Amino acid sequence: MKLKIPTGYQPILDPVQTEKAIKVVKDLFQTNLSSELRLRRVTAPLFVLRGTGINDDLNGIERAVNFPIKELNGDVAEVVHSLAKWKRMTLGKLGIPVNFGIYTDMNAIRADEELTNIHSLYVDQWDWEITISKDQRTLAFLKQIVERIFQVLKRTEFMVCEEFPKIRPMLPEKITFFHTEELLAMYPDKTPFERETEVAREYGAVFVMGIGGLLANGEKHDGRAPDYDDWTTETENGYKGLNGDIIIWNPVLERAFEISSMGIRVDKDALIKQLALAKAEDRKSLLFHRMLLNDELPLSLGGGLGQSRICMYFLQKAHIGEVQSSIWPEEMIRECEAHNIFLM
Repeated sequence: MKLKIPTGYQPILDPVQTEKAIKVVKDLFQTNLSSELRLRRVTAPLFVLRGTGINDDLNGIERAVNFPIKELNGDVAEVVHSLAKWKRMTLGKLGIPVNFGIYTDMNAIRADEELTNIHSLYVDQWDWEITISKDQRTLAFLKQIVERIFQVLKRTEFMVCEEFPKIRPMLPEKITFFHTEELLAMYPDKTPFERETEVAREYGAVFVMGIGGLLANGEKHDGRAPDYDDWTTETENGYKGLNGDIIIWNPVLERAFEISSMGIRVDKDALIKQLALAKAEDRKSLLFHRMLLNDELPLSLGGGLGQSRICMYFLQKAHIGEVQSSIWPEEMIRECEAHNIFLM
């Protein structure tokens, strides 16, 4: 059981106040995000058909919760891991123009998730996607979108602190950008998570770019599926990768705290290259991949923003189970209760 107990932890809000505050955070954030990025809310599926290539396979080893459909002769549906590919198809289906996009409430079950202070079987995200033009497939444009999302976080934090004066702001004034190769050069003897921890501690909020490909030491910073984020295209800073994670310093848990994974999506060339690197070229026959290779999908940029993670951070909670209802080991529940951490 990987559980961190903050020394002397006392929740700022009681359970009733917490329920009210969760709604405040979610309402404020999604309204501001929608306005800032010009996103239309759409309804998303909880499950998709297996064998279409639409589901996100994360690192390629996680099991998708699935069930046979009686009315479809036993065809199997899978509970989504995320909606990275579905959103891009939806942009095309709805004819969303360049510089506009969609967002949705994404609810998922990740049965193989390791249960910790910040990981649950239940995943809730604001999944968002915008249509972009060919000349916007640049690192500069990606950074611009990251900075706009960070300002949404700042505005939300201000309003939450106004509503609940006992909560004090923690975010820095700006977000700082680092490529994974830069982090490797800065901390060659540390693990990827330790590198993120060091820069998050120093800068407060960082965007770590170029996740998925091999670094100079022959290792990956972290895994990424080959068919949604572009992690191979060379960029104007001399590195590779048009994706990254928003990571903030969490003073309650004293650790790097990822709240978003996002990026410019693969075009046809990047998809072919990344499928080859991942030895997954058999996916070219799947529905999503055929559509992309046939130029039937728009170019896009998108990501997911963890709803419970954001609530956990702004309400300064020690465990994600304080802001969402899920299933936890009995030992974890007892240990948390003994230290003033009350799980829903």
